[in-house]
Amino acid sequence: MPDVQNILSLMNGPSKKDAALVEKAYNFAAEAHKDHKRLSGEPYIIHLVETAKSLAKIGMSAKTIAAGLLHDSIEDVGVKPETIEKEFDKEVRFLVEGVTKLGKFKYRGAERHRESLRKLLVATGKDARVLIVKLMDRLHNMRTLEHVPEEKRKRIALETLEIYAAIAHRLGMGLVRRELEDLSFQHAYPEQYAEARKLLSERSKETSDRLEKMSRTLKKELATNGIIRFHVEQRVKGLWSLWQKLQRKGGDIENVFDIAAIRIIVPDIADCYRVLGLVHNLWQPLPNKIKDYIAFPKPNGYQGLHTTIFSGDGGIVEIQIRTEAMHNEAQYGIAAHVMYKDGPKKAAPRGGTSFDWIRSLMPSFRRSNNPTAPAEQKEEIRSRSRYGAPETPTWLSELEDETSDPDFEMTLKTDIFTHRVFAFTPKGDVVDLPVSSSPLDFAYAIHSDIGDHVFGAKVNGKLVSLDTILNNGDIVEIQTKKNAKPSKKWLDFAKTTLARRHIRNALERDGSPVARK
Repeated sequence: MPDVQNILSLMNGPSKKDAALVEKAYNFAAEAHKDHKRLSGEPYIIHLVETAKSLAKIGMSAKTIAAGLLHDSIEDVGVKPETIEKEFDKEVRFLVEGVTKLGKFKYRGAERHRESLRKLLVATGKDARVLIVKLMDRLHNMRTLEHVPEEKRKRIALETLEIYAAIAHRLGMGLVRRELEDLSFQHAYPEQYAEARKLLSERSKETSDRLEKMSRTLKKELATNGIIRFHVEQRVKGLWSLWQKLQRKGGDIENVFDIAAIRIIVPDIADCYRVLGLVHNLWQPLPNKIKDYIAFPKPNGYQGLHTTIFSGDGGIVEIQIRTEAMHNEAQYGIAAHVMYKDGPKKAAPRGGTSFDWIRSLMPSFRRSNNPTAPAEQKEEIRSRSRYGAPETPTWLSELEDETSDPDFEMTLKTDIFTHRVFAFTPKGDVVDLPVSSSPLDFAYAIHSDIGDHVFGAKVNGKLVSLDTILNNGDIVEIQTKKNAKPSKKWLDFAKTTLARRHIRNALERDGSPVARK
């Protein structure tokens, strides 16, 4: 069975038990879908194998890969969930049913399908593996979208661009996000896609020659200075990312400085800073374009050093410097932390791993240490931990509580699918917030009790009003008083769902109910 061997060859040292599970899932899926064809006319098993291979490539466990092979068996060929549980186990059934539920929701815009979209996200919030299987399923479907009837292509492409690519970004899965974006861009906005492709093509030969010349110079410089364990990659900006940046830069490609980038991947953090110094010895850096995401990771966990330099021949190039672990996380995000339960443990970089923000915010991590949590909840958490299930970020799991939230569209537009900013407490702790957030959002992100008693705020040492918009890197100090309490005016300042919910609750406790839309 070459398909099974291909999947196994991509897995991280599967045990005999793992291999047997994947083979059994393949045989079951092949039999269940034996009369099932794709729109291209190909046997349906090809799609299932490609989904499983993508899951194997990013290090997912045998049970998740088995779910990838079985993910359409309930919906498309009528296999009973009880049959999957009997043939495999409860966990595989849970994953397959989760992906099946996602397949039933069709995104047609948040305004028209608010509740369906909420359910889609809630269904993923119970276990991030469900979402990762769905992302890989969607990735292969987008690669073959030309076989879908034309009237459906744009809807699927918009859904992918607005939902799945955005979630891949929030999970830090850079490779998946970029491919989903560019495949979607092509079908959702064909004219703009053609224009972006033309702009990039006009620069490709010049850019390629420049990057190749710079890479040779870099390799020689690093070797001369005793850095021999490294590799260099060249990267050209994705088309959707380029188009988005063009819109922010007034359509002038001359103002987009990161079209081309060179990545230098080294063994450890000390080497990152050493390489940065050598890069600046070779080329003049642009002012204010040196970014240290190692000391201050991005909200989605990304780490690395970035600098933008004058190449000396009239060009401008971005240089990215990472360790191997940072590089893997930049490509695979949360999935980079999903290993077999007895797999090797990675050494954490300075200050902890870049995914500490996920672990620190996980409701299930908090609940597992809660002596009053229901026994079945504790067991579910322990079970997911045993099987290597990635924990689910708060922004996703909290949506389960949003059934009647009048600000659900705001939740989608701000909490999840926008650019983020990260501000700091005076002690240097990072607080992840959507753009346009205020000190009130910052306070409630720390603790509801702090938010409910805000008296004033300082940003970068200066007193500011509570409607001040926070920027990346701001240091925010919240001042509280026992007798301070929320007012209705605060709802005009707060942008996050968390802050608005707590403000409403506090107002209602004080006998000032707020009308629900």
